[in-house]
Amino acid sequence: LTLGVEEEFHLVDLDTRRITARARELLEDLSGGPGTFAAELQQTVIETNTDATSSLTSLRNNLVQLRTQLVHAARPLGVGVASAGTMPLSVPLALTETPRFRRMLADYQLLVREQLICGMQVHVGIPDRELAVHLIDRVSGWLPSLLALSASSPFSHAGADTGYASSRSLIWSRWPTSGNAGSFANAAEYDALVQKLVASGVISDTGMIYFDVRPSAHVPTLELRVCDACPCVDTVVLIAGMFRAVVVREIARLEAGEPALSLPPALYRAAMWRAARSGLEGELIDLSAPRSVPAGVLVRAMVAELRPELEACGDWDTVHSLAEAALAHGSAAARQREALRRNDRITDVVDLIVAETAGKAAGAGSSVAPPAAILTGYEV
Repeated sequence: LTLGVEEEFHLVDLDTRRITARARELLEDLSGGPGTFAAELQQTVIETNTDATSSLTSLRNNLVQLRTQLVHAARPLGVGVASAGTMPLSVPLALTETPRFRRMLADYQLLVREQLICGMQVHVGIPDRELAVHLIDRVSGWLPSLLALSASSPFSHAGADTGYASSRSLIWSRWPTSGNAGSFANAAEYDALVQKLVASGVISDTGMIYFDVRPSAHVPTLELRVCDACPCVDTVVLIAGMFRAVVVREIARLEAGEPALSLPPALYRAAMWRAARSGLEGELIDLSAPRSVPAGVLVRAMVAELRPELEACGDWDTVHSLAEAALAHGSAAARQREALRRNDRITDVVDLIVAETAGKAAGAGSSVAPPAAILTGYEV
């Protein structure tokens, strides 16, 4: 199965360390080169889109290429590129001026004004849309660990510690079509729900279906949408490899007639909340029991359980080593908190995120020496 990734990046003024509304200028500079870049709701954010590939190595190379292009274009403007769920220093609203985004501001007010967040989406190629719809509910039980691995948003826009590893996911959850979509008998039933939501007036178009997992609205893929933007490119590669293995596993189970894990919505919500609260530094919910276990135990169990699928995709060595590195190195949220503790300067947090995004530091400032597996950063 092919893979693709969308990454969202905050733009940061390197003098003030505040996010800055320079997306339009950057996109003009990037328009003539290779790679795919796009505007987002806020002018403080730029999105990149990788090519579709079947190789984690190719995916990583493409992610690095896009980040490098973006960083090189931003540097002459005095702008840094920061991949994290939230940034601790924000600016007033700078909406991208399109009719669709203006309508969203009119309709959703606070939700749009506080949408100063960045996520990362993974696409797995599923040409059969019926199959993609059947997979929505089946993959849901695997998602909390992926959110925990991505957690990179401990600080509010004002720089206060929220107490959560992924405060972005709390902000995102306020949208009326976020969360678990549920199960569907077929694609027609899913499409009927989407049309009802549009007809209700709560959303204006199908692009505003923000379920945790969904069939993509524009390409034949199943799309994972729960993750924070990740400073380290290796975290993106790890999550992409794990999610593809989950999809392969659930396709096989579906074809074998095995039922999906029975997952009450309240329990799924609790597991996702726990992942947002604790990241990799606390306990997560093992939904197969259910029970509370250390995050490292659950992540290692997930990787081990998916070993047959990872090996079939040629991903076992990469995913296993990156998972161990991520657990040893800790979440991006923990590294950001540590950066603040050292000198009590919130600007140090911004500098850390910018450096990690550019590949100049694999968790610079951490007291935990990064294992060799994660020292694959790139210089731009």
